[in-house]
Amino acid sequence: MADDIMGLRDRVLETLLSIAPTTGWHWSAVESAVKDCDMQDDAAISLFPNGLLDVMSHFSDYTDRHMIAALKDVPSSALRSKDKVRAAVLARYEFLAKHKEAVKHALAFWALPSHAIQSQRVLWRTSDRIWNWAGDTATDHSRQTKRAMLSSILIGTSMVWITDDSNNIMVTQAFLDRRLENAMEIGKTIGTMKTVIPNLFRHSRSNKN
Repeated sequence: MADDIMGLRDRVLETLLSIAPTTGWHWSAVESAVKDCDMQDDAAISLFPNGLLDVMSHFSDYTDRHMIAALKDVPSSALRSKDKVRAAVLARYEFLAKHKEAVKHALAFWALPSHAIQSQRVLWRTSDRIWNWAGDTATDHSRQTKRAMLSSILIGTSMVWITDDSNNIMVTQAFLDRRLENAMEIGKTIGTMKTVIPNLFRHSRSNKN
């Protein structure tokens, strides 16, 4: 049943993606896409009960699924974590390249203050899927740290990508590489602090004794 609903949502979204670049993301466009798919008039609200928030969330989920599918032949076991994340982010942009105008409208939609909470959830979901594909199995606070940092990287890199007309999006790749390198350095610093600080406390207690 869930797969059937997912498939129907995908059909509507794919039709909508041919409209959104010129009209933006509007509920009337969703209703028009439903009609073009020969569905009942009430199918729009049945498939997307929370309106455009559900539509936009599904667009992100749809992109996530295509991103993961594109990574199936990547020899991830031979890559470092940073390189795995890089490959996933670039695979996402490669899929979205043909929908760049629709993405531009989507970014404007998510930028609205009233959509802040849901946008964070959607962004976190993408970051979580990337890290899960990259093989991250952490269950401590580092799990949240990695996903939060990647969410921040995705926001910044997407803003660069949306206006990048360089060959093979080299500007975007360079920006992503810098951000990932910075994130790795921060991660190393946090790892060092986790080791050093407890040792300092132990050393302090031993001096008092």
